Amino acid sequence: MTDLRELRAGLRAAVRGDVDFGTTARALTTMDASNYRRVPLGVVAPRDADDVAAVLSVCRDHGVPVVPRGGGTSIAGQATGTGVVLDFTRHMNRLLSLDPDTRTAVVQPGLVLDRLQEAAAPHGLRFGPDPSTHSRCTLGGMIGNNSCGSHSVAWGTTADSVRELSVLTARGERLRPGRGWAGAPDGLRELVDGELARLRTGFPDLPRRISGYAVDALLPEKGADVARSLCGSEGTLGVLTEAVVGLVPAPRARALAVLAYAEEGGAAEAAAGLLPYGPLTVEGMAADLVPSAADLPRGGAWLFVETGGGTEAEARARAETIVRAADVVDALVVTDPARQRALWRIREDASGTATRMPGGTSRTKSGGGTEAWPGWEDCAVPPARLGAYLRDFRGLLAAHGLRGTPYGHFGDGCIHVRIDFDLLTGPGIARFRRFSEELADVVVAHGGSLSGEHGDGQARAELLPRMYGADTVALFERVKAVWDPDDLLNPGMLVRPAPLDTNLRFSVLPREPVDVAFGYPADGGDFSAAVRRCVGVAKCRTASVSGPAVMCPSYRATGEEEHSTRGRARLLHEMLAGELVTDGWRSTEVRDALDLCLSCKGCRSDCPVGVDMATYKAEFLYHHYAGRRRPAAHYAMGWLPVWLGWVGRARSAGVVNGLASVGRLARVAKRLGGIAGEREIPRVAGETFTRWWRGRRVSTGDGRLVVLWPDTFTEHLSPSVGRAAVRVLEAAGLRVALPPTLRPGRRPVGDARSRSALSLLAARRGRVCCGLTYISTGQLDRARTVLRRTLDLLEPVLATDAPLVVLEPSCAAALRTDAPELLHDDPRAARLAARVLTFAETLERYAPDWTPPALDRPVTGQTHCHQHAVLGDAPDRRLRAAAGLTGELSGGCCGLAGNFGFEKGHYEVSAACAEDRLLPSVRQAPQDAVVLADGFSCRTQLEQLAGVRGRHLAEVLATALEEEE
Repeated sequence: MTDLRELRAGLRAAVRGDVDFGTTARALTTMDASNYRRVPLGVVAPRDADDVAAVLSVCRDHGVPVVPRGGGTSIAGQATGTGVVLDFTRHMNRLLSLDPDTRTAVVQPGLVLDRLQEAAAPHGLRFGPDPSTHSRCTLGGMIGNNSCGSHSVAWGTTADSVRELSVLTARGERLRPGRGWAGAPDGLRELVDGELARLRTGFPDLPRRISGYAVDALLPEKGADVARSLCGSEGTLGVLTEAVVGLVPAPRARALAVLAYAEEGGAAEAAAGLLPYGPLTVEGMAADLVPSAADLPRGGAWLFVETGGGTEAEARARAETIVRAADVVDALVVTDPARQRALWRIREDASGTATRMPGGTSRTKSGGGTEAWPGWEDCAVPPARLGAYLRDFRGLLAAHGLRGTPYGHFGDGCIHVRIDFDLLTGPGIARFRRFSEELADVVVAHGGSLSGEHGDGQARAELLPRMYGADTVALFERVKAVWDPDDLLNPGMLVRPAPLDTNLRFSVLPREPVDVAFGYPADGGDFSAAVRRCVGVAKCRTASVSGPAVMCPSYRATGEEEHSTRGRARLLHEMLAGELVTDGWRSTEVRDALDLCLSCKGCRSDCPVGVDMATYKAEFLYHHYAGRRRPAAHYAMGWLPVWLGWVGRARSAGVVNGLASVGRLARVAKRLGGIAGEREIPRVAGETFTRWWRGRRVSTGDGRLVVLWPDTFTEHLSPSVGRAAVRVLEAAGLRVALPPTLRPGRRPVGDARSRSALSLLAARRGRVCCGLTYISTGQLDRARTVLRRTLDLLEPVLATDAPLVVLEPSCAAALRTDAPELLHDDPRAARLAARVLTFAETLERYAPDWTPPALDRPVTGQTHCHQHAVLGDAPDRRLRAAAGLTGELSGGCCGLAGNFGFEKGHYEVSAACAEDRLLPSVRQAPQDAVVLADGFSCRTQLEQLAGVRGRHLAEVLATALEEEE
């Protein structure tokens, strides 16, 4: 048995990189993007090849396996292991050189593909293969899996782009594999020379044959390419430390032809016929995976066919030629890059989208359900046989009572699919095995490969004898023995594999629903099902985002896996499992990982499977601090509505502001309140919004009644926003009212217009509140109390059809989503959520004929993260356009995020988030640009970090109205 203390000490003494045997590091690497889970002993992030050699030496002495790992997005289980995991993403992640003349680059294994593409683009070059995970997958992982991507019909697999590798064998030999037997270990050539006949006849001839070892690349007629033979070996033969890869010319212009077909079979049968026209992609997907609002030509299935050219006209002409040659229901040709990206995003998100199918219940059941899983993710057949294969595949699904939606690389005959296997029960797992065995036979009958892109791992390696026969699989074992005679590297993959129905990651989760506060309506009320949503595709681990995207700002600020959405989901998974994280809701590892979650809700919309980490964080904090003292910031900022309410009622804003301006007193207050010392305490308004409202002349028009929500921030900190909104809404012909402030005692007050003495005496005074500050700090009992009080106050409003106009996006999001999910037992919460409108939504829906004042100025700033994730900003865009406000707002999160950026210990991350998108966009804006920031946090962050005053859109429009008068 391995002595962990000796192993850890030996590694720390020999390695200059990071050696981490802690619970968090191990929990983060128990899974990849597959169905499998293994708990490693520890994780090492080597700094260079010498570190890798040292790890191999120490582990060899202790008999401990070594598992190389890149981005952890493998879908067959090959990036999991029980020994020491090598994480190349932390240090060995550089582009070492790029030579435009020879069209080659030298890369380290942890380099993310997009970083190579960015470096090659100025030279008119690119790396050919591009998996949908291109923003986070690594070159080492791509070489290990022989990854492909959507452009493989033009540029092939990763193996086609590898020129030379630097590899360490398990016994420490440094080799430089290449062509002509370069870098071959002793015994490999002799082995191949004795098996030439088998190598020439025993391997299917198709573009996407990834399964097994590529031993046929060692044939003399194929150049005896040792580097190519290592591609797809899944880290089982040697450890990659460096690679020389080839680059290809990137087309100057591209066009995207979206070809619509009546159904999937028609698209599949048409794909091979388009290859003679030289397309860059021939990707297919059916309507099951397409959002209803997707801007696609009418049809039931689509081919995404990309063409290239020296000019936009040339690329378009090639696309139109393909459209004319194709027998389609409808077609669309797009040359605008932004629109192309939007369309491609639909296809790239399919691997996550496919894990949640409509219908059924959230818990996988025998016969169906909304959860769907990989396992038969990427079989490939000859392209000409794709239509026939899909018919047989669909028939097999039906025979087993399963559902799945194929999509993928139709031009290469490679199909991705997630299937609603029941991987939680014994009978379901048995059916998973039977289906897998039968489908393997179907694939082989069509001359295909069990894997066409993602590798065999544990998911398919057991079935390789059905594809290759026992003798060829025995040859694979002999190849493994030549490279790794001690079976040290990633054992259990490809040869002598673990059974495909063992080590399933769901087996450790509780079988009964966990007692939780939120309703989790999309997951059948099951917190385990909510956590299972994260399948590991790791879209949250991107170093940069474009357009309106938000997720995951804390990962971009820290670069640490534990601060990504996936990392936090992994820790929650292990918390529920109880094997590695053993103290449940009291876990300090989970608490620390969630500490830097901004609750921006970006993952709710940007994650392909809709992981909602903000809700999970609130749930965790609720249980973690149950019956215990909370951090000071939870009281200082969680109860902000109470403290500001006292200030407002006492009319003591001037005193509070005066005390806050005294440096010593402010420092003491911040220290006691758990507030970051770098922060300034915002000034409280001298006159609250509702006090201004009571003193104004009330409009008595006959326009449509709307109820304006006086949120805490508008009421006490930014009443100018409320005043401006009233000005604009009334100018648009609407009649504005505020919510009732009296809630009934024993009897309802009625329509809030009753003035009888008895009814007023029986009522209690109160204020509406969305409960956001309590929710974000996990004080869910208090949040429920506040929300029920709010619902009591709003009963007269809910009895009418008046909308609730909420100016603060975070409050609107809380009312629209958090309230009904927290009060899932109170139908009034859902009725309230349905009434909530943003400022722009209100004007669009209830004043459609109103014309806003013309500003004719550019805008800058940031779409509020909660608005992006929950509310949507299309009405805001249309309102800005109608007012002549041009340009786009950036995505991302401002970094203040309510209480987050004020809490002690968060300032640096908060500032880094602001520097990611918001502050650069404001600095680069024209001098006359209007700085828009609808959220109080966004405005505060701009003021405190950049000295810039941001304004709510209502303020901008109100100012313009006044200037017109």
